[in-house]
Order: sequence, then structure tokens, then C-alpha cells
Amino acid sequence: MSKRIAIFGAGAAGSYIGAFLTREGHDITLIDMWGEHVEAMRENGLRVSGSQGDFTVPVNALHLSDAMQIQGKFDIAFLAMKSYDTEWSAHFLKRLIASDGVVVDSQNCMNDQLIASIVGYGREVGCVMSGITVALWEPGHVTRGGQPGHTVFRVGELHGKITPRVEEIVEILSCIDGAIATENIWGERWSKLTTNSSGNPVGAMTDLGSYGVASNSDARRIQINICKESCQVALAQNYRVEPIRGIAAETYAKADDGGVYEELDAKFQPGPAGGADWKSSMGQDVLKGRHTEVEFMNGYISAQGRASGVPTPINDAIVQIVSEIDSGTRKPSPENIAAVLRMAGMA
Repeated sequence: MSKRIAIFGAGAAGSYIGAFLTREGHDITLIDMWGEHVEAMRENGLRVSGSQGDFTVPVNALHLSDAMQIQGKFDIAFLAMKSYDTEWSAHFLKRLIASDGVVVDSQNCMNDQLIASIVGYGREVGCVMSGITVALWEPGHVTRGGQPGHTVFRVGELHGKITPRVEEIVEILSCIDGAIATENIWGERWSKLTTNSSGNPVGAMTDLGSYGVASNSDARRIQINICKESCQVALAQNYRVEPIRGIAAETYAKADDGGVYEELDAKFQPGPAGGADWKSSMGQDVLKGRHTEVEFMNGYISAQGRASGVPTPINDAIVQIVSEIDSGTRKPSPENIAAVLRMAGMA
């Protein structure tokens, strides 16, 4: 309990981590740019609701503008900002971390190399969060959907060895949900990137929740092809991609073969009980009028596809459509499903 820990970026994921770790008795400081959220946490504490119960915990919350007044250094800092804020955030955190401290990249997307190049390769650890849906719809209140009780956190060194600090971070996170150390953080990253890239933008561009997307055969077709292209790119670059929805990357890469598509489509259809119609995190960003991370998700797949000579027409189309929504020239609508298929030559 003696480690001093910062949560840099108290959005939905950062707030969720910070609330549980604070309740567990860790020395936590949450740092964020959203003034109303910071003030709400200071005045009323941080409330958690959803599938793991409802509780409120007093937290130490700071606005970004106050962070440079912090005395002393942090031993561990969870970087939980949006991907487009990675570079300046890493530079900012570099000043706040002890010489033997570590920055834990708990973001979506493939930002580990950038962070490590700024804070030092010996001071960066990757953390992939999978199978967890959280939302921050109002200041001071984070909620979780879905069911707990499975492996959410996968923590690993970029070089692949299991180190004492990785095991320590796993132990710290285990009070929230399942946490493991991994020797394959890059394969975990590609798996999560594939999952995010197939779910987030489709929900964001259509204004549909998870159930609405799963119920639309053309939306599922887009999702499967996003996964196919992502896995083809990753395999071309010799990554050992961890399973996606329980299915091997090699299977997704052959989505056009025989009965493979039907096997994959079954994984994307609604469950027998339907399930909650949860908004994707990118869908939440669109509703809040925030810029999306599409360039760091589907855009990354497209860029790596060009570098590897692997065509990525569906990801290219997704980037164009969501970028137009970002710029205000296109509205979220189910009609965007047909537009993506046309752009990708699949109509």
C-alpha cells in the first residue's frame, strides 16, 4: 500500500480504476482536464454504479492545471488519456514519475512505443483492458455495464519477460477484476485493437447500441471484415495475435473462405437473451461532441496495411466516414452502413 499512484486521465476507465484502488486503500491521485468532473469528485467523492454494485469513495482529484504543484514523485502512473493526447501526456507525466517509477499504458490503441520513447523504455509497461464497458455520462459518476468476474487486465513488458513490477501491478489491479501477467503484450494489443476497431466505429457512425449493431446483418458484415483486415495485417507483420471473441486470428484472416464467414457471423449476432444496448466508447464520444480515436484504431490498421502491402478497404472507408462525422459534415445514422459498403466496393 506504500506506492504512490497517479491516474492521468480520469475518464470512464481512469475513474473506474481510481475508485476501486482508492477504496482498497492505495494512495491514489486522479488528474483530469474536465473541471466539472474534478470539482464533483472533490465535493461529493467519486460514485461507481453498475454491475459491480454501487458505492461512493472520497478521492484526491486534481485539475491538470494544478498537477505541476504536486510535491514529490509518483511510483506508478496509469496513463488513461485518449490516444490523440498521448504524446503531450507522456511528456507531462515524465516530470511526475520517480526515476525508478513506471508509466502503465492503460489506453486503447497501439501507443506503447510512443510512450516508451518519451518516458524511457525501462519506465513503460503495457496494460490491455478487455471485456469491460464503462461510461462517464455525468461528472463524478462512472458506471459499468456487462458482467464482472473474468480476466479484464493483461499487464506486460514490451520485451515479453514477466518482471516483479508487472506482477505487482497485476496484484494492484486484481481488486477490480481478473488480472494476469502476459508475455505477449503486443499480441494482446492487436487483439484489443481488432475488437475496438470492429465495435467502436460501427456504433459511433450509426448511433446504434451494441444490440442494434448485432441485429443488423450488414453491420455485422462490416465488423467481420474489419477484423479480417486487421488480422491479415497483424499476421503479415508476424504478430502472435491473441484470440478475438474466442476465435483465432488465422480464422478471421480467412473470413472469405467457405463456411468460415458463417462461423464468425454467429459470434457477432445478439445472444439468446438479447443483452443490453450499450453505447460503444466512440459512440459516447460522438454523443458528447468529442473527437474520436478512429485514426488511432482503424487508421492504424490502414496505415500498417499500406506498409505491409495488405489491402484494407473496409477500414479505409470507416476512417473516412467517422472522420466526416468528427468534422461535422456527416451525421451518425444507420444509413452510413450502406455508405461504408459502397466505398469499400462491397455493395
